[in-house]
Amino acid sequence: MRNVISVDLGSNSFRTLLYDGLNHKIIDEYQEVVGMADGLIDTKQISIEAQDRVIEAVKRSIEKLKFNPKDAICVTTAAMRMANNSKEVLKRFKDECGLDFKIINGEEEARLTLLAVKYALKREKKESEHFALIDIGGGSTELIINNGHEYFAKSFDIGIVTLSQKYKNNQNGLLKELDGRKKEISLFIKSLNIDLDKFNFVATAGTPTTIAAVKLGLNFNNYDRNLINGTQLTLNEIEDFLHKFRTLSKEEILDLVGGGRTDFIESGVFIFKLFYTILNKDKSIVFDDGLREGVAIDYALKLAK
Repeated sequence: MRNVISVDLGSNSFRTLLYDGLNHKIIDEYQEVVGMADGLIDTKQISIEAQDRVIEAVKRSIEKLKFNPKDAICVTTAAMRMANNSKEVLKRFKDECGLDFKIINGEEEARLTLLAVKYALKREKKESEHFALIDIGGGSTELIINNGHEYFAKSFDIGIVTLSQKYKNNQNGLLKELDGRKKEISLFIKSLNIDLDKFNFVATAGTPTTIAAVKLGLNFNNYDRNLINGTQLTLNEIEDFLHKFRTLSKEEILDLVGGGRTDFIESGVFIFKLFYTILNKDKSIVFDDGLREGVAIDYALKLAK
């Protein structure tokens, strides 16, 4: 089976994966913060500047991973779902880069992310049948409850970029909105009639992996996904991270999390903490594996049939 190239264009990040579909192993990867949702809350548009950043990131990923854009399986998520110029933007990407993106809905995003995390849990020899998973994105957060051979998923329109832009310098407003979302999320969980007491709490995406990296003494420049995968984070460690983050200078924060993320970290932490509270958990297991891995695995499985 030939190798698979998958591309995940999120609201804040551009992530490309070169994947061995036969042995289900990552060969190489490329990722970059492109800030595609910058200004989206106010304009409902993907800006020309954001489009340009994506195109440049695509070029760098092709140079690093040496792939033909026409072979890539490409998905894009919340920002494109929200933007009213998504059709024109995706046409530009296809014309100028050769990447043919498909806008997927929150349910498909959850399914593919779940697929990746199930493979990751098995790889790390952790319980992979009963767990609650959150994927904290730039424009939305997906909650997936995996209960044996069935799962239940819902996408909530709370993301680190969109919330940060909506509540610029208004932390009280942000916390008030998240508090108001508790009922909506709790009702979804209650409707499933599943006792989550013994379910593991699993988290993926930039906020959990950043906090895990700090716990392990890593930063943006020496980040290692292999060390991150399977790291446990207690609620107290989330609080400690937030306290540390608030004491750092802008330069120290940049070294820690890299460019394009510094304005959104606190929003991500608050979303993360919200789910600790709702799920009544005091620890989570963190994975770097997410949507792009799920896209690659899904495609490889289809080819194998």
